[in-house]
Amino acid sequence: MTEERDETVSPDPAGNGGSGPRLSRRRLLTTIGAGGAAIGLGGGGYALGHELRGDSSPQQSSTAAVEPFYGAHQAGIITPQQNRIQFAAFDVTTTSAQDLVDLLRVWTRSAARMCNGDPAVPDGGGQLAPPPDTGEAVGLSAARLTITFGFGPSLFGTPGAGDRFKIATKRPPELADIPPLPGDQLDPARSGGDIGVQACADDPQVAFHAIRNLARIGRGKVVLRWTQLGFGRTSSTSNSQETPRNLQGFKDGTNNIKAEDQDLLAEHVWVPNDGPKDYEWIRGGTYMVVRRIRMLIEVWDRATLEDQEATIGRQRASGAPLGGKDEFDVLDFTARRADGQPVIPADSHVRLAAPDINGGAMLLRRGYSFTETLDRLGQLDAGLFFVCFQRDPRRQFVAIQRNLGQHDALNEYIRHTGSALFAVPGGIQPGRYVGEPLFG
Repeated sequence: MTEERDETVSPDPAGNGGSGPRLSRRRLLTTIGAGGAAIGLGGGGYALGHELRGDSSPQQSSTAAVEPFYGAHQAGIITPQQNRIQFAAFDVTTTSAQDLVDLLRVWTRSAARMCNGDPAVPDGGGQLAPPPDTGEAVGLSAARLTITFGFGPSLFGTPGAGDRFKIATKRPPELADIPPLPGDQLDPARSGGDIGVQACADDPQVAFHAIRNLARIGRGKVVLRWTQLGFGRTSSTSNSQETPRNLQGFKDGTNNIKAEDQDLLAEHVWVPNDGPKDYEWIRGGTYMVVRRIRMLIEVWDRATLEDQEATIGRQRASGAPLGGKDEFDVLDFTARRADGQPVIPADSHVRLAAPDINGGAMLLRRGYSFTETLDRLGQLDAGLFFVCFQRDPRRQFVAIQRNLGQHDALNEYIRHTGSALFAVPGGIQPGRYVGEPLFG
């Protein structure tokens, strides 16, 4: 916490607010050793047991670094995009529906606290027990942390076969597995997952802390399948943000849907509040597609500026479309050069990704750059961790990606190495837990 965030507010045991002392992150380390007997459970077991006895969610702080956790939609979708991400995909190991519900209830409370700038678990079991919170976010602000939860197709199984939680009939058709796409070179170890958790913040340590503590709390119920750390947002989700650049040096996501575009959000992002009763749990929610896209940095760096701009369809310096002057000029696909060829090449990325070329399909993007290690050839494993939200992945992401995968000149410089799909339930209200209508 910051030096000013040492206030105390404590909710009542029912989880709906109240008064009384509560630990801030900064006070946590000075108070957990004040007394108390040792407990016989590890960090995850302690958190689950403590939470299920009735601890509550925090009151919302007024600090500018705090993004609201509760609301009509989950945070981290139209929230003005933060600078860092830690994404995690979990596989559920328990076969008990009650265990899963208990975990989601605890995760929701812990996420609300961490987004408020507080410890994941509010107090401890004394000096002879592991601290309930891992502690690396002590002294840091909430850094506009958002935590977004989604459920993968594999969580639902199939009716009558592998339906471990009896929810197969509640799997919407939009949550069908993403089919093989042109150019896929997917690594199963970087793909899929029963539950996806997106933690975004302006401080990478705060985002890492969130995923680490959720994984710790879930020990014995879930295991991490894969995780991805990202830096440097590659899109903007608000008109108040400038368009950032990706690792290829180009402005990325110029024509992204913005939080202020309420009509576009209703048409392309949010699941409407109607449809079959079995699918009511996704109303007001959306579908999240994540793709790990490796950029062949060394190959790209040897390309001429002319070739790079023709590949993207935009000017590198200004971000303006080829033939235009300003970044936000309308893409003119009818303009021709003196030799009769299109000014914006037919195989350019911006042309093939444009709504006009894809039956009007649009996505809300929230991508990040990443870099990890060197491959066996000594080349950088770096690129774009692409995250997008939509109402129907088949009609939107899949349709667009098929078009790009077959014709996009950018394919010479990228490889799709990871992929996952998650259904993101609607917003969470105080006293409720994420996905409650699915299991209730």
